[in-house]
Amino acid sequence: MKSLEPANTPAFVVSAFYHFVLIENPDALRKTLLTLMAKYKILGTILVAKEGINGTVAGSRENTIAIFDSLRRDPRFAALSPKESYSEKAPFLRSKVKLKQEIVTLGQGDLDPAAHAGTYVDPQDWNALIKDPDVLVIDTRNDYEVEIGTFENAINPSTTTFREFPEYVREHLQDAKNKKIAMFCTGGIRCEKSTAYLKSEGFDQVYHLKGGILNYLESVPESESLWQGACFVFDERVAVEHNLQPAGYQQCHACRRPLRAADLLDDRYRPGISCHYCEPLLTDDQRARFAEREKQVQLAKARGEAHLGDAARSAQLKRKAIKRARKQPNRDVQNSKAGSPSA
Repeated sequence: MKSLEPANTPAFVVSAFYHFVLIENPDALRKTLLTLMAKYKILGTILVAKEGINGTVAGSRENTIAIFDSLRRDPRFAALSPKESYSEKAPFLRSKVKLKQEIVTLGQGDLDPAAHAGTYVDPQDWNALIKDPDVLVIDTRNDYEVEIGTFENAINPSTTTFREFPEYVREHLQDAKNKKIAMFCTGGIRCEKSTAYLKSEGFDQVYHLKGGILNYLESVPESESLWQGACFVFDERVAVEHNLQPAGYQQCHACRRPLRAADLLDDRYRPGISCHYCEPLLTDDQRARFAEREKQVQLAKARGEAHLGDAARSAQLKRKAIKRARKQPNRDVQNSKAGSPSA
């Protein structure tokens, strides 16, 4: 799938893709992909697991065509159809291929989305489905994504990671096994997994939006759209609107939350360090360490000496610290119960 390419040839074509297919030897495929990325000067990250591949990469138009032509020569990837966007600067710093247990982590072991996913619904038919009052419409994305945009009347499971979705199903959907359920996500991959999971749990009438929200925003005229707000994306655009135009958000590189212009005026927003969402979760020591590391990263950039991984590594460390802080209240409750007289 391709979005409308700018009149002036962009420096980078950004391609997001996934494909569920059995990979007998993931490590061999990893080596092949690294060779192709080096040959065609492609940057970005590709995940490889026994269940398939999932990646977002960037390169010139010529090299993008070349690498996907090479991939499609492998019968396993003949139907690979990347979703494209465009950038004038390199959105990624290096080329990586990672071996994973799953290409999108649900933590439910033996699911086979290639064979058992739900029924696809084209964007042109989606409105009619979700307008049906007897259909449960479920947004399978994380809470911070749903916060800035979703479909009319969609249910927000209020998950912080995709791994939490099965728990939501067990706690809230057990009485809905005879209902029609329509699910959607950003580009389709989470719905492949979540619909396969629901079918494995005895849900029979399970549907999902083909190509995800991005395909809908590109295909359905705004005047007919039931989408409300912006769609969070995992690249430098942060969020997009209809026709996949940037929605004017920035991102907190500590916690990844999308930020509106007004959020940048909040005293708790410090570029590269914190925003009003994550700042209250940080300790004084973490604030000081994050500030010092960000200072060093910026000084290195100013000297033209930045190491490729500095900014990404810094952001990764901050996100891990914030995740630990979010989980701590639950641990405190559990520890309190374990140490009570009745324990």
